[in-house]
Formats: sequence, structure tokens, C-alpha cells
Amino acid sequence: MPTITRIENDHLSIEISSLGAEMQAITSRDGANWLWNGDAAFWTGRSPVLFPIVGKAPDDTLLIDGKAYPMAQHGLARKREFLPAGASPTACRFTLDASEHTRAIYPFDFRLSVEHSLDGPMLTIAAEVENRGQDPMPFGFGFHPAFAWPLPGAGGTPHRVILDNGAEPERQPLENGLLSPERQPSPFEKGRLALAHSLFENDALVFPEGAGDGLTYEADGGPALKFHFENLPNLALWTKPGAPFLCVEPWHGTAAELGGSRELKDRPSTTVLASGETKRFAFSVTFLV
Repeated sequence: MPTITRIENDHLSIEISSLGAEMQAITSRDGANWLWNGDAAFWTGRSPVLFPIVGKAPDDTLLIDGKAYPMAQHGLARKREFLPAGASPTACRFTLDASEHTRAIYPFDFRLSVEHSLDGPMLTIAAEVENRGQDPMPFGFGFHPAFAWPLPGAGGTPHRVILDNGAEPERQPLENGLLSPERQPSPFEKGRLALAHSLFENDALVFPEGAGDGLTYEADGGPALKFHFENLPNLALWTKPGAPFLCVEPWHGTAAELGGSRELKDRPSTTVLASGETKRFAFSVTFLV
């Protein structure tokens, strides 16, 4: 059975499950809940870790050096039990190592480590991917946290996302979970996007480049969440229309492109690690309440 680890300080309390190293709750000292609760009526996820792919593969099948492997959307890590690898009152770390079961669908020796840590009102989630084998290891990686929409105490007020860089990045639409090769004009205006459920009628908003390394998710006159991304150049925003959450998803890697190569190494923004190499990915969110 999965175990729950809690870390906390004077500002925030975080609960993390050993299953998928996935956050289960974010509570501020006033008792407000900031993370989606996983209601199966909409979506059972809360904050899954995406590895070794982000998004879908055609027919849920990857090619690795020409050999086919079954791979579900968003990869294998979110359904695996991680092992505890150290904890303090304000931080905890979990690891997932390659096994006989993972090698059957992803034939590499890896270690994936995920750490949650608190510093005042800031939560940081950092991941490290290590290639422990001899062959070059291609993979995608992403975070998929779902935050309350509306934000606590901000029901009935307009919400928006504001990019730190003020950009208007092009959108790459999804077709049956795969990226369309045709890009569309940005829904951002001078870095600002007024949120509406109608934006998500055709799946997530995916921005393959240009969204920058930081944004703010805020309500009019209410609370705000300020994000910073490290080594995560792709961004998606997603909800199910009518669902009370917004996923802010920083990625290094995307779904496969419609009609494109089925090889994992050829997917957009794929990372390839040499033997013994480690790569870090992280995001922080500061709760301005």
C-alpha cells in the first residue's frame, strides 16, 4: 500500500504519496486547500510525474531503436511505487529505479529521484534522472500539478495566467492526443491570458516554445501562485471543461507529432543522457495569499 509523507512549515503543509511520488494535498496555515482533490468524476490525478514520455505515443507504442514497446500516456512513473530516500520536517525525497517490469516497456537502467521541499511560502519540486546503464538513454520529462480553479476565496472572480516574459507564444493543438504539425496564433495578449473553460474544449493548450521560465496564476483582487521553471522549456495548461482545477504543466518533452517519427529519440524536446549522466528538472511555486 502507498504511504503518505507530510512536510510542513509555518506557511504550508504538503502530503506526498509514495505511489508516483505524487502530491496529494497542499494546505496553507488558514486551512485552505490549493491542490486538486482527485475527484474521479473529472480526473483522478493530482500532480503526476511524467516519465519517460510526456503525452501520448501513437497507438500507445514507442519505438526505441526500431523495436516496439507498449507505453501508456505520460509514461510509467506515475503508476509505480517509489522508495523513500530521506526526509526532514520540510523536505522529502523518493526514488524509482529500473526493474524487470520497467525494462519490459522501457529498456534502460535509470534512477528517477523526486524531492519536495519548502522554504517559507515557496514549494519546490525537483527531479533528477540518471542513466545508470551503458547505452544513450532518450526520455521526456514533465510535471502535471493541478491547482484549484477558482483559487481559494476567489470564487466568482476572473482568473488569468501572466507570463513573466510578456510573450505571445504560438499554440500547437492536439489531435487525439498527438501534436498537430500546424501551429496556431497565441491566445496570450502581451503575456496575459484570461482563463475560460471554453479554451479547453479541444484539450490542453500546448506551447512548445517561447513561454519562458516563469508565470503567475492569479485571481482578480485575490490570491496568486508565482511559478519558476528550471530546464522545462515546454508549457501546457489544461483542465476538463467545467472541472474546478487548472493544470500548470512545465515539460521537457511533448507528445509525439501527428504523422511524425515514432522513435522516442525523435519526439520534440527529447533529452538523451549519456552513460552515467544526470539531468535535473525543477519548478517552484510561491503562494501569495
